[in-house]
Amino acid sequence: MKTNFVNFDLTYMNLIHELLQSFSPISLQEMERVKLMNRVDTKFAFTLTELDTLLPSLCDFYHVLTVEETTTPHYESLYFDDERFSFFKDHHNSKGNRFKVRIRKYVESNLFFLEVKHKIKGRTDKKRIVTDQFNEVLPESDLAFVHKELQANKNLVPTMWNSFQRITLVSKTENERLTLDFNILFEKDGVKKSFKQLVIAELKQEDLNRNSVFYQLMKEQRIRPYRLSKYCLGSMEIYGEDKLKFNRFKKKLLYLKKINHDAI
Repeated sequence: MKTNFVNFDLTYMNLIHELLQSFSPISLQEMERVKLMNRVDTKFAFTLTELDTLLPSLCDFYHVLTVEETTTPHYESLYFDDERFSFFKDHHNSKGNRFKVRIRKYVESNLFFLEVKHKIKGRTDKKRIVTDQFNEVLPESDLAFVHKELQANKNLVPTMWNSFQRITLVSKTENERLTLDFNILFEKDGVKKSFKQLVIAELKQEDLNRNSVFYQLMKEQRIRPYRLSKYCLGSMEIYGEDKLKFNRFKKKLLYLKKINHDAI
């Protein structure tokens, strides 16, 4: 099954593309220096309207990734968990050593990667291998990779589809990357939840640097960091409290839904 992207206002997309023309481009090959597969992540959330006002303040300090002639490429993901939602529960319970498993498609490039993200001691370590497609039942070679990274054998099942568009900015001077995700959709078994007005920003750094241009810009705008993954956000929206316990995340969920609603 493949997700369908939320229909997006063309006038707004034209505005975003116009703003991004002020940035100097960078290619995937040139971006190798900031792969940051082991890193510190800091997340922020704000509205699409705020994105319009923030981008001009960043163009002198960041390059923009350009893939297949677009600066807002599409991504699709299929997430996996066990039947007990152990990965979700580990995040909810603030376990310092936790995992996420997904297949991600880079749509414009038509590339698929099976990825295991390991959060440990405040750092994110991502490992990935090329895979051929969205396999809801992972083949033996892919399972062997996952079990090796998890250091455990888990009976994984697909739990959620996710799609979004992403602007990737690369610092001109620091070992730093900034992703800005929008046009966010979650889906499973015909249930769809969209966050059309929400932007999730993720600052990826070798080590936490609060003097980063973007970090300081967030401070000026009084936008505070928050901790909640797209996987957890989508899981709560798709499955609800009948399936998942997420008392600790309720305040964060309400915060993100308010951003999405207030911007409409």
